[in-house]
Amino acid sequence: MYSKPLTHLFLAMSVAWAIATPAMAEDEYNVTNGYTIDGVPLALRGIDPVALSTLNAVATGAATQTVIHDGVAYYFSSETTAAMFEADPGKYLPQYGGFCAFAVALGKKLDGDPSYADIVDGKLYLFVNAAVFAKYKEDPEGTISKAEEIWPTIQHAAVGSL
Repeated sequence: MYSKPLTHLFLAMSVAWAIATPAMAEDEYNVTNGYTIDGVPLALRGIDPVALSTLNAVATGAATQTVIHDGVAYYFSSETTAAMFEADPGKYLPQYGGFCAFAVALGKKLDGDPSYADIVDGKLYLFVNAAVFAKYKEDPEGTISKAEEIWPTIQHAAVGSL
């Protein structure tokens, strides 16, 4: 049988981990649009990542078709797309945790809007708005190259610290 101090320590550590997990998810992934009913951070504004990354189609997902990956919830428009995601999440996830690729190239983490997306070499990139997307289109290779260089230095940084 465990001693009370050890039990209390374990309980305190469990609570701390449970609280820290969503906070880490918020800094690693763009989950600016809230949580599921179970308190899991929601990515991509509830848009189906499979439809977005393969067809560049904005298909609204449903809470009934939820897959949790790395502490983040993704909604899907069908059982088929949910199963495809579960089989290979990395194939469908947006780059830079779903943050705006142009902002990442500038060392920032801004919201990535699924309405402004581009697929390059099978990878999904999101952008904050139409003006930024147009600016990106002037030099997509340069923006992606710079974002690839910068992302490792900001990936684990708190959103508010950048």
